[in-house]
Amino acid sequence: MATGSSSSTSDTRPASAKGAADGSGISTYKGQETALRAGRLGTAGLLLSVLAATGPLMVVAGVMPTTYGVMGIVGQPLLFLILGVVLGLFSFGYAEMSRHVHNAGAFYAYISRGLGGTAGAGASLVALVAYSVLQAGLYGLLGFEVSGLLNTYFDVEVAWWIPALVTVAVVGVLAWLKIDLNARVLGVLLLIEVALVVIFDIAAIADPAKEGLSLHAFNPDTLTGAGVATSLCFCIAAFTGFEQAPVYAEETSRPQVVVARVMFFAVGFVAVFFAISSWALTVAAGPSGIVPAAQEQSAGLLFGLTESRLGGTFTDVLHVLFVTGMFAAILSFHNVVARYAFAMGREGLLPAAFGRTNTSTGAPGTGSLLQTVISVVIVVAFAVTDDGAFGDPTAPVLHLFTWGGNIGALGVILLMATASVAVIVFFVRRGAARAQAWRITASALAAAGLLVIAGYTVKDFDVLVGAGPGSALSWVLPGIILLAAVIGLVYGAVLRRARPNAHARIGLGNEAFQLEKAAEEPVGQASGRA
Repeated sequence: MATGSSSSTSDTRPASAKGAADGSGISTYKGQETALRAGRLGTAGLLLSVLAATGPLMVVAGVMPTTYGVMGIVGQPLLFLILGVVLGLFSFGYAEMSRHVHNAGAFYAYISRGLGGTAGAGASLVALVAYSVLQAGLYGLLGFEVSGLLNTYFDVEVAWWIPALVTVAVVGVLAWLKIDLNARVLGVLLLIEVALVVIFDIAAIADPAKEGLSLHAFNPDTLTGAGVATSLCFCIAAFTGFEQAPVYAEETSRPQVVVARVMFFAVGFVAVFFAISSWALTVAAGPSGIVPAAQEQSAGLLFGLTESRLGGTFTDVLHVLFVTGMFAAILSFHNVVARYAFAMGREGLLPAAFGRTNTSTGAPGTGSLLQTVISVVIVVAFAVTDDGAFGDPTAPVLHLFTWGGNIGALGVILLMATASVAVIVFFVRRGAARAQAWRITASALAAAGLLVIAGYTVKDFDVLVGAGPGSALSWVLPGIILLAAVIGLVYGAVLRRARPNAHARIGLGNEAFQLEKAAEEPVGQASGRA
């Protein structure tokens, strides 16, 4: 069982909590599986799973042109490198926590270990909401793109919500299968995406605009003006996914080594890859032309630049892979939400049914079903009430995608900031402040940086979602994350008073069940096992 495999010398759990698995290697309690199947993912499988959530092609074709066009900041490549440093600092403490705590609840498990079960309960609901709306937002964009492709190549008109709902069903089925199979699907799609973007980057560098192979986008002077802070909000959303590595710790071989390794590699790869790709866009359009081109073509910028350099066939393939890349990101987010729901069910934050796994595949089936239902409800709600159902085909993108993406990104930023604080408290309380001094310092710097970005995200939320000045959306939408946090905190406080034993389990994961199992055994048998 993964939760008992940490090699850290600071693991002070009772021996009875470490005995974990039965002879089959599957941890059980009262006839039910209480842990995800261990050893399903290695370094490559875990890395491909988390990188798929970043959606490389989706970022290059969607996020980057939007940032250039809306904010007018040419120095976007430099922003990706700056964010890489901030998130690298965050990863030092976060990755170290993964060596001490193996729990599919990741964010909320770490926060509860550092700041207490009540804070963990609040974080659990924020994580569930943030990742759920992130995934649901992608259904809007995918539905819109598939509808456009069908119309362009087959002259078939299909409402956006039909391919969106078909995708919900396909993702729901795949999520019930073994995680290693999911990792292979995600890996193939990711590698194809990356290859196509690399081909574009090479073509742009080989055939630059009239200004030549300019490095102007890396000049710090480009990061001036009121739009820089808001541009950080756009760009940090592109990194979302790397922080998911600890969610799979229970299913990973040697999690105390693999999880940290994957996180650092993912942050470094994303920062460098996106910096080069956003620079390639400026080379292809010219530093002086990138902002006007992005304002004119929006999400069509990448496809226009590829068609002039690589031809119509390559651009057609790029359009199709744009859709499959979104599918990979959706599947990755779905797997994460299912595991958060599983962890919450196992620890009493959701009904116990969510803390059970599929007996044949080991997947968190009930949690997966919950996310499928949530996705269906959101897609149907937008299909019925959004303007897209009444003649405006861009509405699902402008509303469902931008709203869901920015609400989710805000939630993840706040979770990272809170987790950084929890890391500091965790090690200080255990008397490890001196031994972990540089990780504590890195976490403090990361928390400060992330809180600044979160503050600007809330301040400029109307810009991020395309709402007018003074629009109620500027406080209603970020208020969803605040509401989730408040409800979670209140529930955690109630649980502490009404069910203190359940409250004490928050963040312990499968260890809590092993403690209960040991407590129910006859004294002689328990001592013999220890």
